[in-house]
Amino acid sequence: MRVLLAFDKFKDSLTAPAACSAAAAALREVRPDWTVDACPLADGGEGFATILTDAAGGSHHRITVTGPRGTPVSALFGRVRYGNIPPAARQRLPTANAREGDEIAVVEMAVASGLALLRPEARDPWQATSVGTGELLRAAAAGTVGVLLGVGGSATHDLGLGALARLGFRFLDTDGRPVDPPVPAAWPRIARVVPPAGNPLPPVAIAGDVTNPVLGPRGAAAVYGPQKGLRAEDHGRLESETSRLAHALAAACGCSPDTLATPGGGAAGAMAFGLLAGLGARIVPGFDLVADWLDLERRLHAADLVITGEGRFDASSLEGKGPGAVARRALELGRPVHLFAGQIASVERPGLHLHAITPPGTPLAEALRQAPQNLSASVSRIFTPASQAGSGTP
Repeated sequence: MRVLLAFDKFKDSLTAPAACSAAAAALREVRPDWTVDACPLADGGEGFATILTDAAGGSHHRITVTGPRGTPVSALFGRVRYGNIPPAARQRLPTANAREGDEIAVVEMAVASGLALLRPEARDPWQATSVGTGELLRAAAAGTVGVLLGVGGSATHDLGLGALARLGFRFLDTDGRPVDPPVPAAWPRIARVVPPAGNPLPPVAIAGDVTNPVLGPRGAAAVYGPQKGLRAEDHGRLESETSRLAHALAAACGCSPDTLATPGGGAAGAMAFGLLAGLGARIVPGFDLVADWLDLERRLHAADLVITGEGRFDASSLEGKGPGAVARRALELGRPVHLFAGQIASVERPGLHLHAITPPGTPLAEALRQAPQNLSASVSRIFTPASQAGSGTP
């Protein structure tokens, strides 16, 4: 029996690699004769750089950068040989002239400017900056022919101006003095945007599955501002300043104002738009790129059984990315699927076996702490040979 383990993260409790490791250890105890293929998933958020770098046999590098509220943080980035990236994933990168031995930088915004780096009381989109992501990009890109940036899980709503400030852009007040860092609280002082003479980075691809534009009812502030600490009464003011600065950046870089409506431009507090306008970056679908990078289709074909999961799963998950997409494709191929999640809403699909790992009545804080043990116990219980009757496992 060949089993594909393709877990995404269990938010606030388990990374995708940790979930795969816990499930693999449990399986080896109860099914030592099974072959396990562990394939942690990512979509541009937490774990993106580590998972892709490891999958391509790349190297990890750690530096200290500026965190979202100015405190230094230790951040990791990866470098991989272009020749180690599967051809389907290469086609999604803006590196058409790259050679086999060239290196690609793999960077994750969450490790430098992520929401998880801040306590709830410190989350404030007016003060959060993407400066650290710019520092990370600058270090990671040195000597490479391209950069792949995952933008999930950000704490910021600064249009990526903080990152651009560390890449040579200047944001000046009416007297020509720099406004640094250019956080939204300081935006009223910015009168002029001055780009650097040349592009400071090699070609950049931005991976993420958010389709929101910069502005409007589905824009960055409206949809993602509240989780970053934006108060309802401040939305109009932030939206207005976002529009003014986004148009100023577009004009300074010679971009059409229509760029603000680009699907996905609102990702990471409109970081995607800032890099699109400022660096000519390209937005690529995060999960699709990861699936190609991990050679997921071949691994699904090779599997007899697929085990996946994440923190919460409901009917809409089957129409989305990550574990839902894995489950949907595996079922199309006729593979039985077992899905483990902390919380599961009612879902019915032939061949799909759902398992909630959290005991009923468990408080959320305890459920998060106990997720590794709960996942291991659930996998052991379901796949112990004596419990196979009626489980749907071949």
